Amino acid sequence: MTYTADIKKLPRHFLPADFMVKDWATLEPYFENLAERNIRSVKDLEQWLKDSSELEAAISEDACWRQIKMTCDTENKELEAAFNFFMMEIQPKVQPYADKLNRKLTGSPFTKELDQQKFFTYLRNVKKSIDLFREANIPLQAEMNVEAQRFGMIAGKMTVNVQGQEYTLQQAAKFLEDPDRNLREEVYRKISERRLQDKAELNDLYTSLLRKRHQIALNADFANYRDFRFVELGRFDYAKEDCYQFHEAVKLHVMPLVNQLYEDKKKKLGLDTLRPWDIEAEPAGTEPLHPFKTGEELIQKTIECFNQLRPFFGDCLKKMKSMGHLDLESRKGKAPGGYNCPLAETGAPFIFMNAAGQLDDVTTMVHEGGHAIQSFLTHDEELNGFKEYPTEIAEVASMSMELFSMDHWKVFFDNDEELVRAKEQQLERVITIFPWIATIDKFQHWVYEHPEHTLEQRADNWMKILGEFSSPVIDFSGLDEYRRYGWQRQLHLYEVPFYYIEYGIAQLGAIGLWKQYKQNPEAAINNYITALDLGGTRTLPQLFRAAGLQFNFSSDYISSLMLFVKQELNSLKKN
Repeated sequence: MTYTADIKKLPRHFLPADFMVKDWATLEPYFENLAERNIRSVKDLEQWLKDSSELEAAISEDACWRQIKMTCDTENKELEAAFNFFMMEIQPKVQPYADKLNRKLTGSPFTKELDQQKFFTYLRNVKKSIDLFREANIPLQAEMNVEAQRFGMIAGKMTVNVQGQEYTLQQAAKFLEDPDRNLREEVYRKISERRLQDKAELNDLYTSLLRKRHQIALNADFANYRDFRFVELGRFDYAKEDCYQFHEAVKLHVMPLVNQLYEDKKKKLGLDTLRPWDIEAEPAGTEPLHPFKTGEELIQKTIECFNQLRPFFGDCLKKMKSMGHLDLESRKGKAPGGYNCPLAETGAPFIFMNAAGQLDDVTTMVHEGGHAIQSFLTHDEELNGFKEYPTEIAEVASMSMELFSMDHWKVFFDNDEELVRAKEQQLERVITIFPWIATIDKFQHWVYEHPEHTLEQRADNWMKILGEFSSPVIDFSGLDEYRRYGWQRQLHLYEVPFYYIEYGIAQLGAIGLWKQYKQNPEAAINNYITALDLGGTRTLPQLFRAAGLQFNFSSDYISSLMLFVKQELNSLKKN
């Protein structure tokens, strides 16, 4: 099958071509039409679904643009007001109608005449939304959506001064790779001290969000927000017990590898004691990796890299670049982090990140590029709901691209020695990311199981969990105050609660696909595309199977994948 990045904005048939979401008064007539329309046949129902999907796509894209613009410039009050207006004045009025339309769909006698295989996951999500809907939660969810964005505004203002120049925290992180150990320690402490300045505000923000989330769960007849959120996220195919199993497997099979990596690092740097500011460093005389200088250079090199994997992949990034759907470089006033934001009508998504010229930025770019490819592949799905793929497979899309692309990183590193170093660092990160995923996920389970906890209990339990997944090879002495608030740097805790175990599940899938790739690159990429092209029309285990993968959390399976990564890393080190 031939895939093309030359996608077109979805044509409108139900809404006027020039319709824009301005306020509720302009939207309501279209919801009324759908709510009151008579459905006399399965053909009527299919047209009703298409019209509903068109309205949903228009609203979704409008909301996405409001968020994109605000995160690109957190200091612009007009952009903040536009986002807040949508969340407080439009979204709360959409929700009761969405529930009414969901009930109209499930109550229609013609719904059973739809293709049940094609509509299985779609209807399952609709029923889930009906089960969770409570009028009392509408204002709470609106307040929560607005409040969560404050994290980006607080973090976006954080800067430090290094060698007489102001840097965002993302930009300053490059000094942690510097051969000068004193400079590394100075920058590590400056970044940590800067975060501590806002610890009280970030704690208060998190507490406020927790209270709202817990009340939402109680309103929906759940014991806690964790149980509510598992249903809301559509985790139909695994449970909290599987997460616990994952945490234990990380301790058993990943931590020994992490410890060995840090022992090797200590030896390589010639240090008696490995400190946290040494983790990213290279030995004296070894220059840090500089894969690119500007955002323009980053995108051009990534396009070239993707072209070598599959021309369609490069074309997707070219299309986004031509549309102005990229904001890559770090700057003051920009929200932290990185994301790929699907745009339901346009099809070509938007990539946002904070590049500062490091290898991590290359990884982020190809990661978000993997998400973007999935957005392109699913654009032609008949209904917007068919594009709502599980987040776990979305992260397989991105994390697999990190590993696939390594074979073509020569575009970033024309020096063979630097290329090997870059690959080594990437594979080390594949291993060392698991403990952090387990830490964040386990912390969230504790937080929402104990919603009435005090700030001191929060910090104490964070430190306890952090200790379970911290390497004893690293000396953290004297740094407890920084570490007690280390969770505050994780955006997901504020903006997308419980979205983090997905990275662990997906990393297992990505390693599995990379294992296929090492044996047969063409077949592996075909499996990758086949799975992503299905969008949300299959269950999560079915999507994994479509990619030729096991959906497996078992200790033995995780151990086998870790062994494969370690073998690949060892073979690089021998070269």
